[in-house]
Amino acid sequence: MAQHLLKGNEAVIYGALLGGATHYFGYPITPASEIAHAAADLFPRCGRQFLQAECEVSSISMLYGAAAAGARAITGSSGPGLSLMAEGLSYLAACELPSVVVDVQRAGPGLGYIWPEQADYNFIVHGAGHGSQSGVVLAPNSAQEMCDCAYRAFALAERYRCTVFILADAYIGQIMEPVELPVTLQANPVKEWALSGDAAGRGNLITSIFMKVEELEERNRLLQEKYQRMAEEIVDFEEVETADADYLFVAYGISSRLCHSALHELRRKGIRAGMLRPKTLFPFPGKRLQELAGQVAKIAVVELSSGQMVRDVRLAVAGRVPVELYNWMGGRVPSTTEIVQRLEDSLAAGPGRSR
Repeated sequence: MAQHLLKGNEAVIYGALLGGATHYFGYPITPASEIAHAAADLFPRCGRQFLQAECEVSSISMLYGAAAAGARAITGSSGPGLSLMAEGLSYLAACELPSVVVDVQRAGPGLGYIWPEQADYNFIVHGAGHGSQSGVVLAPNSAQEMCDCAYRAFALAERYRCTVFILADAYIGQIMEPVELPVTLQANPVKEWALSGDAAGRGNLITSIFMKVEELEERNRLLQEKYQRMAEEIVDFEEVETADADYLFVAYGISSRLCHSALHELRRKGIRAGMLRPKTLFPFPGKRLQELAGQVAKIAVVELSSGQMVRDVRLAVAGRVPVELYNWMGGRVPSTTEIVQRLEDSLAAGPGRSR
């Protein structure tokens, strides 16, 4: 199979097109701009629709309209842009409209700067937008996985009628690596629930307005049941050297690649380290973490934030093992040596130490 040298931000567009994407609406923002650039080039060449919106509020509204008509629509942005999309994301969830949103995280809060961070975790994983709603959250850690996640995203979005988020960071979006493209082009099936102007004259009502308390309560109950099905059916993760591990790293995105190198360095020193990498952040692999908590002496959560994913890890293990946070903020990314040193310092300080 031929390989193509692509940035992660470019690979996600190749994956989306081969996954059946029909429409791209978006506004460029660093470090996600190449997503819009690639879409502007490739969507028209493939007979698909590209439109640069005047802002992110418009782009998410266009996504809503296209999804309601049965299109496979995608957009990409970064933290400030996702903040502007929050209301539209909530409408998409309420109306159960399949869509795909890529977030290439940058340092914040506010305008921040273009350096990499992973501080959109709470926003995306725990409900982008108001109300009791969620979406599937995929966490790629390579250009290849940016492509793969986009390729399967629409099938997931339509299976659960939800937004699928691809939560990357600036390193994963900007990294350039060999990528093998899928060989099968996915079709966009007709949706019986969608609005249509064809001869069938379908005119379904798509709305997020419920004027009776009982109706809105029932809608929310059904949404929660759907999210529970997601948790049971599609949770995904990767394990590295966990069979005999005494110490476990938990990380995603660029942090997981650094931990992969760190655990092998630690093993060369005689310290049995392993890693669990969530490939889905919602649903979260809490059950597997519970199982590993009975085996390891310490868990270290490595993330580029104030400590957001660490809360989900601590909830999962329920105090059965110490959970430490090894974090960096403001766009600073640690070296493998720094991660190794954090764990060695913790071990030297004695059992039970928790940061």
